[in-house]
Amino acid sequence: MTYVVNGRSFDEQPDPGQCLRTFLRSLGHHGVKKGCDAGDCGACTVWLDDSPVHSCITPAFRAEGHEVTTIEGLGSPGQLHPMQRQFRDAPGFQCGFCTAGMIMTSATFTEAQKADLPRALKGNLCRCTGYRAIEDAVNGVVGVETAAPGKAVGTSVGPPAAEGVVTGRAEFTMDTHVEGMLHLKVLHSPHAHARITSVDKTAAMAVPGVHRVFTWEDVPRKRFSTAIHTDHLVDPDDTYILDDTVRFVGQRVAAVVADTVGAAEEGCRRLRVEYEELPAVFDPEAAMADGAPQLHSADDPFVRDVAHNVLLELHSHIGDVDAGFAAADVIHEGTYSSPRVQHAHLETHGSIAWVEDGRLNVRTSSQSPSIAKAKLAHLFALRPDQLHVFCERVGGAFGGKQEVISEDLAALAALDTGRPVCFEYTREEEFTTASPRHPMTLAVRLGAKEDGTLTALQVRNVSNTGAYGNHGGETLYAGGAAVMIYRCPNKKYDAYSVYTNTVPSGALRGYGMTQPAFAVESAMDELARAVHLDPLELRRRNIVKPGDPLLALHEGPDDVMFNEDGLGKCIDAVDHALARAVTEPPPGPDWLVGSGVASSLHETAPPTEHLSEAWVTLGDDLVYELAVGTVEFGEGTSTAHVQIAANQLGTTPSRIRLVQSDTDRTGFDTGAFASAGLFVAGNAVLRAANAVRDRILEFAAAHTGVHVVMCSLGDGEVVCGEQHVPLAELVALARTRGIRFTAARKAYGSPRSVVSNTQGFKIAVHQVTGEIRVLYSVQATDAAVVINPAQVRGQVEGGLAQGIGFALTENYQVDADGTMVNPNLRNYRIPTYADVPRTELLLVRSADSFGPMGAKGIAECCINPVAPALANALHDATGVRFRALPLTPERVYSRLKRNRSIRTA
Repeated sequence: MTYVVNGRSFDEQPDPGQCLRTFLRSLGHHGVKKGCDAGDCGACTVWLDDSPVHSCITPAFRAEGHEVTTIEGLGSPGQLHPMQRQFRDAPGFQCGFCTAGMIMTSATFTEAQKADLPRALKGNLCRCTGYRAIEDAVNGVVGVETAAPGKAVGTSVGPPAAEGVVTGRAEFTMDTHVEGMLHLKVLHSPHAHARITSVDKTAAMAVPGVHRVFTWEDVPRKRFSTAIHTDHLVDPDDTYILDDTVRFVGQRVAAVVADTVGAAEEGCRRLRVEYEELPAVFDPEAAMADGAPQLHSADDPFVRDVAHNVLLELHSHIGDVDAGFAAADVIHEGTYSSPRVQHAHLETHGSIAWVEDGRLNVRTSSQSPSIAKAKLAHLFALRPDQLHVFCERVGGAFGGKQEVISEDLAALAALDTGRPVCFEYTREEEFTTASPRHPMTLAVRLGAKEDGTLTALQVRNVSNTGAYGNHGGETLYAGGAAVMIYRCPNKKYDAYSVYTNTVPSGALRGYGMTQPAFAVESAMDELARAVHLDPLELRRRNIVKPGDPLLALHEGPDDVMFNEDGLGKCIDAVDHALARAVTEPPPGPDWLVGSGVASSLHETAPPTEHLSEAWVTLGDDLVYELAVGTVEFGEGTSTAHVQIAANQLGTTPSRIRLVQSDTDRTGFDTGAFASAGLFVAGNAVLRAANAVRDRILEFAAAHTGVHVVMCSLGDGEVVCGEQHVPLAELVALARTRGIRFTAARKAYGSPRSVVSNTQGFKIAVHQVTGEIRVLYSVQATDAAVVINPAQVRGQVEGGLAQGIGFALTENYQVDADGTMVNPNLRNYRIPTYADVPRTELLLVRSADSFGPMGAKGIAECCINPVAPALANALHDATGVRFRALPLTPERVYSRLKRNRSIRTA
């Protein structure tokens, strides 16, 4: 069969039934991505005779005799297609995994299609950007700025990998081929709770190409936690690589390693497994009841209350809530629930492992190669020097890759077979086995005086951690931020992280604060109406302010510094914005309009130990090499780190060469989560850059005889008094003396600052269909010093888009047996371009940050007030309070219809 790909003709025979996506990738065209294999996301878009198609649902044989164009054939670095240039210059991406497909689709648009992007882009999904940056790229809006030497901070410079991303040359985890590579697939449990009594491997091993079958008997019997934190003691070691007891539908039962993915999948189908089914429990309240099925054994030292399936419980109080409620003029009580939410990062989890020169190498999609290395060393009894873990560019994460859930099996198989092994999740496996947001139910009780002053604040939080603990304890602690935000002399917080026979919950943007924020901010809105106050005014009267203790879980001291009223500024900014915003409801008599607000606080680093080390070296080519362990997955730390280094070294970002996320080439880094990629790693970069700058200046001062205070580092030179000494001269002289201009510095996540934000919406609700349309959206955030304005805007817009999905569209549906019934992007429904409104971003400046250059990380907290602000706007429009998410049209319609019926009766 004859094919023409990117102008080159060749003869090739695809495998029977092979899709065009896998065929093109087998030929080395790795710009064609896998996001869904179902035609839902568009990441695999290529041209077939100049028409865009989803290559994952296009049979390869249909391309015979036609011209196929991939992103690599559209343009190349230095010779970009106009649409590639526009995506580079907007910039129209964050993680970049969807970008090739976006460009291949957008490059075919007519003017009419550009004028109707909600329809034109309906086949392409982005989880990172919130789509506004993509709209700018399609329309040729330039957002990237050029930084002057030493003036990079505060400038919207473009990402270092921009040209690689827009041309498809930037490598993601699976964009490689290792000679002799085997493929691993997993057999998943069909039962929510069962004991494996036997596994017959005979038929599976008889499948041509199958090399190994692993069961629980073939793996190290070591407990560990898949969760990633520097301090592993905060997470329960309640998991095995493979276990003889399964505790949720989808849990690993066995792993098959074969020459091809197809052979490994067939091997899984031929395994014969005998189960002894056990009683299962899916509701955390039922799991805590006496006599409930017990998920974990009594010999598990990490479970607080094995008999009642309680992983962890927190009980904290300040003052006397009973006295506080007795003193209240108004008391509000309500119970609020938040569902599971999947990360839906377009790059699925995956790892490639191989042994070379006696060392295990793991190329993985992770938020922390350093801690993944430590866990693998523990599991397989390896010394640190026997193990190398690294990441290329990662296609989105949002906390979902703050886990070790693909690395262990890939490493096991590589060590056992001596061959390279690839383990890549399917989209269905992401939904059914990766760790979604914790479902939480929170009972909130508020007491207040007639003037709105809080007298008591009580919260009971029941969190469903699923079958394993992962992040169950840490997210429970994090929920205290929703209690911390308001000043009140009497507070009580009771919280339970409970095991159930459901998919293990994990880390997701907002990390345990998003769900309590929905509850407390909804309750505050209800209280405001009860005391006849504007909701923003009620918040003004009760928010914590400088000088107030941030009383959340305990009265003891902590390392959080709170010296400026950023939250009050955010509330005022949103209040003014909503007052001046002019909106028109859609035409027709059935639309109701309303507005809503909500606020949140977020600490700029996690309370557990967070560490990062950065190395800066001036090379002989006069380019500074910056090595830092932080992974880039769309959060923008790569750009920010380069800007910080360039700023301090008096140069431009083009003269900073970045090395990152590789345990052989960088220092330890806890990971890019909880906004610590900027706050902690950014401080390490700042300190290392300053150290190298000072060494250069001291050397130059000694060389010129000018006092060091009279010396300054510029772009390619050092100015000492009246003398201009080229850097090249200093580097050459230093080399003769055996001196290198290099330094390593560490930074820790302490002391910490506080980020605050407020979200406002004006919405229209159709009282017949239940549809919600956002008429106006505004978020004010206390970002302190802004390193890169375009990136700050992009992170807020992306977080807001995810918050809208959490509130309105995303519905993780589980049946009575614990099985997810909609494990695909089409039916789960992350927001599309048409679902996400443009948002006005208001940046509030404060000076209480301990971050690099006075900056604060804002990517985590921006999601937290979105859902409650929407729920509050919905109540304002309809008079009906919705206390459970998501606010789908069906749910809204049903409640409104029922409410009308009650009123009519």
